[in-house]
Amino acid sequence: MQDFKDLKVWQKAHALVLEIYKASAEFPKEEVYGLTSQIRRSAISIPSNIAEGRGRSVDGDLRRFIHIALGSAAELEYQIILSKDLNYLNPVITTDLLNRLAEVRRMLIAFVQKL
Repeated sequence: MQDFKDLKVWQKAHALVLEIYKASAEFPKEEVYGLTSQIRRSAISIPSNIAEGRGRSVDGDLRRFIHIALGSAAELEYQIILSKDLNYLNPVITTDLLNRLAEVRRMLIAFVQKL
């Protein structure tokens, strides 16, 4: 069984989490238990579900966890948009994050189709 860290999709998702952490570090302090926490949890959920699914011995389990990761990606997309609309993220960072997220989503869809 391949280690989850060897999966390109996991590597891209992990890099996205790191960028989300950097971007959300500048959010207002009153958001620490609100949007800051939620956007980070959504981002973390993507590579976490890839890792958990890969750790299972059944492809059906992996497929289910990839679908959960896709749901988290949709949630993260909204939270990035909300962060921009609240002026917590500038347009350049927003575009970069959304592009990275779109790439991860495409990779997840391709991965689940191969299972």
